[in-house]
Amino acid sequence: MDFQPSDRAREWHDRVRRFLDEHVIPREAEHFAQVREDATRQPPVMEAMKAQAREAGLWNMFLPGDHGAGLTNLEYAPLAELMGRHLWSAEVFNCNAPDTGNMEVLHMYGDAEQQARWLKPLMAGEIRSAFLMTEPEVASSDATNIQTRIERDGDHYVINGRKWWSTNMGHPNVAMTIVMGKTDPDAATHAQQSQIIVPVDTPGFRVERMLSVFGYDEKPIGHAEVVLENVRVPVENLIAGEGRGFEIAQGRLGPGRIHHCMRAVGLAERALEMMCRRLSARTAFGKPLAQQGVMIERIAQSRIEIDQVRLLVLHATIELGGGKAGIGVVVGRLLRARVSRIVKLAHAGLVGLGTKPVIGLAVVSLIPIAVGGVRGAAEGRIVTEPVGHAVGVVIGLAVAPTVALFATAPELATHIFALRRTAALVTPLGLAQVFSTPMFRSEG
Repeated sequence: MDFQPSDRAREWHDRVRRFLDEHVIPREAEHFAQVREDATRQPPVMEAMKAQAREAGLWNMFLPGDHGAGLTNLEYAPLAELMGRHLWSAEVFNCNAPDTGNMEVLHMYGDAEQQARWLKPLMAGEIRSAFLMTEPEVASSDATNIQTRIERDGDHYVINGRKWWSTNMGHPNVAMTIVMGKTDPDAATHAQQSQIIVPVDTPGFRVERMLSVFGYDEKPIGHAEVVLENVRVPVENLIAGEGRGFEIAQGRLGPGRIHHCMRAVGLAERALEMMCRRLSARTAFGKPLAQQGVMIERIAQSRIEIDQVRLLVLHATIELGGGKAGIGVVVGRLLRARVSRIVKLAHAGLVGLGTKPVIGLAVVSLIPIAVGGVRGAAEGRIVTEPVGHAVGVVIGLAVAPTVALFATAPELATHIFALRRTAALVTPLGLAQVFSTPMFRSEG
């Protein structure tokens, strides 16, 4: 299996890296300051950076063909990794979830009218959107369990249901949602569901409450519980026809999970650099932490495990492009076993953690330093070799006793056992579904 990037991929990677270094990362503090100042508005600095990215041709890079950069998922994966180093930065390039997935849905399944009304402004970055699939009352990691009803009534569909973890519902520019529900509960199992466009200003559509993840509200995008009560939308809003909702979900979530995984690679890389600095700067028992034997062992093991999974994600990307689903089963089993083992290792170490939420999830995801990184850390260098994917977040928990040396979010101790539930969410349909959940996307 050849994972070497193409010349085109290298070119795009260099362009994105330069843009981030020159125009985005230096404005990170400004961006978060504007969010804190007023989370009900789109930060002006974000709009300024978006305009720069679009002018530079770094726009909608995830889309194939003429609509985007024309990159394959394998070529786009390293770009997602770069953007993942600063998770908020994906919006700068109009490559942020869930808008990316909704654009893919409208691109692949929407008709001309739907594309003109919703895809065009989404691609222009003028509006934001949400995807409403998960429900609080059923195990909707298995989408066939969804209970929301979409019923035909003349020239309209009437929608009733309750959704949650609806990402983007707090964003001031959110204008439309794509809702998954059942149009025919008596049809074959995978033909019961449909997907339909629902503008957020439709009567009967309301945000019940905003949800936090480990104490993080992830403003300005947020995650919401949404109630749809006798919501009426025109029949023209149905996407691709009745009974195709599960098919659409597969087409949407497959590439989207690859994107999430690779963004988390970048997060792990940034966390790695933080850890390198910390291990090199802090002295205990007469020498830097980077030279402590137990640290070296745990660091090396983390690198090995992360690199394994990173390659599996890239492999899955290739298989996904070929229409093969088997790799999802393999990775799903790997992640389930890994999470189960890591939870056991992590419990003791997390109980006594400190109190700085800014470090929070980043520190827990930063453990991935590695065999090749140990020497660099010991020498005071920052190691920047690409590493891991979303699994880096979880693998980081394997060395939770080490994390106790650092300042970390207290919420992690309280919610560590949520990982047991998270592990159960990994299904053959969801390559790394664990890591597409809000808890792994939250920013401090």
